[in-house]
Amino acid sequence: MGFLDKAKDLLSKNADKVDTVIDKAGNLVDKKTQGKYSSTVDKVQEAARKAVADNTDQGRVPPTQGSGQVPPSSPPPSSPPPPATPPPPAPPTAPPTS
Repeated sequence: MGFLDKAKDLLSKNADKVDTVIDKAGNLVDKKTQGKYSSTVDKVQEAARKAVADNTDQGRVPPTQGSGQVPPSSPPPSSPPPPATPPPPAPPTAPPTS
């Protein structure tokens, strides 16, 4: 069982405690910033809760698949390759001195 498998297992067993920690962390940030970023903190808390829910529901290994096996992958979406970046220009050189 790999590290991520162990983390997901602990997460699924303690999801209620993780939710409490998310709330406490957000409240601490709000307190320290005097509520200046409360809307952003709320968004981050919701994203964290969604990540917990996604990992506890979908993170389980199916019974037919043993731990450590790579799940079948879907083909990557077709997209154009990223543009190549040109090499940086050469630094200027000083004329030779005699």
